[in-house]
Amino acid sequence: MTAITLLTDFGTADYFAGAMKGVILSINPQAVIADVTHEIPAQDVAAGAFTLLVAYGTFPEGTIHVVVVDPGVGSARRPIVVSAGGHLFVGPDNGLFTHVYDSQPSFQAFHITASQYFRQPVSTTFHGRDVFAPVAAVLSTGVEASSLGPRISDPVRLSIPVTPTIIHIDRFGNLITNITRDVLPARASLLVNGKLITAFRSFFGEGGGDEPFGIWGSAGFLEIAVNGGSAAEYLDVKRGDQVDIQPPKDT
Repeated sequence: MTAITLLTDFGTADYFAGAMKGVILSINPQAVIADVTHEIPAQDVAAGAFTLLVAYGTFPEGTIHVVVVDPGVGSARRPIVVSAGGHLFVGPDNGLFTHVYDSQPSFQAFHITASQYFRQPVSTTFHGRDVFAPVAAVLSTGVEASSLGPRISDPVRLSIPVTPTIIHIDRFGNLITNITRDVLPARASLLVNGKLITAFRSFFGEGGGDEPFGIWGSAGFLEIAVNGGSAAEYLDVKRGDQVDIQPPKDT
């Protein structure tokens, strides 16, 4: 049995996610389907890319990941399948797989042109059901990714910040930065929207109080949090805002 994950901005109030599952099971009734989330903010490709980055590695090799955050649905943007790190990724060529490309530089990407596998007629507004779900299903039956279309060398990539930046804000208001342990000096502090943050904690409830602090999150990045509150609201920041690393003062 092959695992197929779904990661979309469809929400759960409508039929979209359920219809994708129906298509997959109609082609491969033995498929195991796992929802990563359907609550990516609408049309937020960067949030989808980040969520995929921190989630896909928790699944076993051989998993097929269907990722649909697709503002360009129905346009000339390419449907693609990506083979990387023992996983397959199916979705639109709009930057969703940027972090996969960066973390798995030996990836292979293919433009899906084998329309015989599509659900007909193909809707111009629902490629998740009519293109990506059936392609994932046939992949789960043993069809090779390379047979779905020509290999491409120019997949779309998002612009990734190289300076310390807030790259994601979770539902609790925690600020996930792109800062990793190897770039943060010991005893450094952080400056965020004019607020100096000097406290670092090993767990959220350590020390109490309602001042923002740094904490190493489960994704391996430095997060800024407020115990019992929202750091995003406290600091009045948004994704893309800069984080200044202040070097330790001489003692």
